[in-house]
Order: sequence, then C-alpha cells, then structure tokens
Amino acid sequence: MQIKSVKAAITFIMAIFVSAIETLACTRVVYQGPNGTIITARSMDWKGDIPANLWIFPKGIERNGEAGTTSVKWKSKYGSVITSSWDIASSDGMNEKGLVGNLLWLVESTYPSFEKDKGKAGLAVSLWLQYVLDNFSSVAEAVELLQKEEFVVASSYIPGTTTYATVHLSISDASGDNAIFEYINGKLSIHHNRSYVTMTNSPIFEKQLSINTYWKSIPGTIMLPGTNRAADRFVRASYYIDAIPKTDNTRVALASVFSVIRNCSVPFGISSETEPNISSTRWRTVADQKNLVYYFDNVLNPNIVWVDFSKIDLSEKGKVKKLSLENNENYSGEASLHFKVAVPFKFAAL
Repeated sequence: MQIKSVKAAITFIMAIFVSAIETLACTRVVYQGPNGTIITARSMDWKGDIPANLWIFPKGIERNGEAGTTSVKWKSKYGSVITSSWDIASSDGMNEKGLVGNLLWLVESTYPSFEKDKGKAGLAVSLWLQYVLDNFSSVAEAVELLQKEEFVVASSYIPGTTTYATVHLSISDASGDNAIFEYINGKLSIHHNRSYVTMTNSPIFEKQLSINTYWKSIPGTIMLPGTNRAADRFVRASYYIDAIPKTDNTRVALASVFSVIRNCSVPFGISSETEPNISSTRWRTVADQKNLVYYFDNVLNPNIVWVDFSKIDLSEKGKVKKLSLENNENYSGEASLHFKVAVPFKFAAL
C-alpha cells in the first residue's frame, strides 16, 4: 500500500507540474484583516513586454461590448481606476465602491459559441473586467447578475499576435467577499466564497483548491513548493497571506501584502527554452479597498505610484485621465496630479 501511495503522490504532483508548464504566470491574493482592512494584490507575468498605463474612468461613460451589432450596452454606474494592457483592455482595477477585478491567464478557458451580429448579446473579453467595475458595488451583486448569462463573453486573438486570449476573472469587494469566474468547455463556472482569497493560472480553480488541500497537510514552516509554476505559487500565496500579521495598521498591512505578492512573483529575466511560458513578473498592483487607494509597482522602475481616490473626480462631471507608464516613466508616490486628460482607449473588438 505504501508503494501505491507513493506512486499516486508522484503521479499527482507530476500532473500538477505538466498542467502548470503550459500557462502564463500571474498570481492574485486577498488580505482580510480586522476592522474592514481588505487588500487585494496581483502580479502580471508575461513572456514579453506588456505595456501598462493607469486610467481614471469617471461614472457615466456610455459603453458597448465591442461584439458587433448585438453588443450589450451600458452606462457606467461607478467610476474606477484601472490598469490597461496595450491600451486595448482593462486587465486590473478598482471602482469607487472598493470592488476589485483581476484578469489572469487560464489556458483551459473555452468560451461559449458566439455568432457576431446574430442572436444573443455579446461582450468582448477585453471589456469583461471593465463591465464588472462599471456596474457592480459588491461581489454578491456581480454574481447574482452574471450567473444569469444574459450575454455571451466572447474572445479572439490579441491584436497583432497569434495568441488567443484565454483568461479567468477574480473579483473581491470591500467586505472581503470573493468570486472566481471561468469559462470551461463553453460553460460559465462561478466559485463564490469569502475564503477564495488566492488564484493563479492553471489548473482550473476547482483543481487549485484540491492542490492546496494536499499541501496543507505539510506545515509551511517546514516546506513550501518553490518553483515558478502556477500550482506552486498558489500554495505559497495561500500559506503566506494567512501567516502574515492580521492588523488594521494600514502601513503594516500594505507592507505585508506587498511582501507576499513579491514572494510569489517570477524574477525578472527568468526564461526557459523547454518551458517558454514561464514568464517574468512585469508589474504588480495592490488595492487598499478600505481606504480606496490603488498602488502600481513596475519592476523596471524603482518607485511605486499610487492613486488616492479622495483626490480624483469620479463623478459624471469628471474627466477621463491617463497616467502613461508604458515607457517606464518615472513617478513616485501619490500620482493623481500627474494624470492627463485623454481620449479613452479603444477596447479590442471581435
């Protein structure tokens, strides 16, 4: 029986490794401290440059799903600060109610069939996160509507590349609630629970939870998996976010969360010829959902910048503004005064 158990364990671990090899790397984790101290952090890991800018989007913006004539249409109820990727998609952000959204890569994603200009309303995946930030104030509210599947989330190739966009979406709110949205085999899978504080890439979230259960039998003070693979990062993030001090001291809590997301990042310049999708961390964000402050950490810049929501205008009278960071511009500290009025970027369409 012991031999069989060892073989089963080896098979299980190898399956984890093989599935993780095939993914691009990102990590997301949520800190739940006392007195409403909720902080969400994520890393963006990519095999090449992924230019990022910060945008201020006030409420009242008219949008459509960029999916043809049947696109879903809406007017944003809430203002937000987001991080764009290539200025074609919102990949991370927080709205004025403290709802945070993070898009991470998931190679297993398979979206529902969608025929452009016919049938059901559509939403391009480039707008998936922005739709949530624009329309909802809490995780429960988002889950209640999105589970009805009143429109189809559809994907396509990243413009100018041969890479098909396959992502899953995590959201957290100011109460510490969490939900993960994945499209597997064309069907929407929603994992909604306050305890779902960690997410990485492959395997699908249900299997990530199983992996973490396995590792919980091994004390983290004795051994933690240390590779760049998604499954290993999930275990480390899950352990450390629970191990760091639980405090309502904002300075200490932020420092602790930054240390966790850095621990789960991939060192810059790391690459592998045999595992081409193990990717360097390009940037990190940390969202303080109690105090409404959004932090951005570019690994090619020694300074962290942040946006204090109390210093910006997210009302319908507010202006769309941009802080350009794609060329590693050097800012430091609270950066709201450095944003410039700008024409909103065009979301990638189907």
